[in-house]
Amino acid sequence: MTALNRALGEGQVLLRMLRGVPRGGSHVERLQGFYAPQAEHYDAFRSRLLHGREELITLLELEPGMRVVELGCGTGASLGFLGATLDGLARYDMVDLCPALLAQARRRAGERRNVVVHEADATTWSPLQAADRVLISYALTMIPDWRQAVANAHAMLAPGGLLGVVDFHLPRGGRLNGFWRRWFAHDGVHLSAEHLTVLRESLPDHWHTERRAATPYLPIAAPYYLFIGRRE
Repeated sequence: MTALNRALGEGQVLLRMLRGVPRGGSHVERLQGFYAPQAEHYDAFRSRLLHGREELITLLELEPGMRVVELGCGTGASLGFLGATLDGLARYDMVDLCPALLAQARRRAGERRNVVVHEADATTWSPLQAADRVLISYALTMIPDWRQAVANAHAMLAPGGLLGVVDFHLPRGGRLNGFWRRWFAHDGVHLSAEHLTVLRESLPDHWHTERRAATPYLPIAAPYYLFIGRRE
């Protein structure tokens, strides 16, 4: 891709972000309306905004023969962080509601027989067999019934399985929490301090860390967290 094409692609993403998520229609229609115009260039821009995804996958300690589910998979960018590990997995199920993003995920998955893409709701979809690992990467903040998504992720885990989550966050006492809540909500991303609280309560055997990272075109760092919880 040439520098001009990259610049034009980033311009499309920024224009869509400035316009925000469409207000009318169903949740699926709003997602499609927002992401379809930018899906092809989505990852190039988000790679500078969505931090901690590769680290989360490393922390999940994936091993050959495991069954992995990714809820809210988007374009399937996580596949790019797996490397040769992907070939050894028994199955990798990717779940999302947005057709435009799933088209990119299917392109990434290619002809791999152990990767299956599902157009489905993260709050209700369930695998045929219990999962060893469940991954939610920058999706919890975009799911209206996020509590049910957490409950569903917990329910599909095998005993001893791990749930890994990385997402934007509102830290306690954060002076810019109001700004971040409004800024992200314009694009359908709804930050809440309750996300991390519910995750910790759902999986008491857990590890988490809160961080900040650079945000494109802004001189301030956005807060995010990494969470790993084990089902008893």
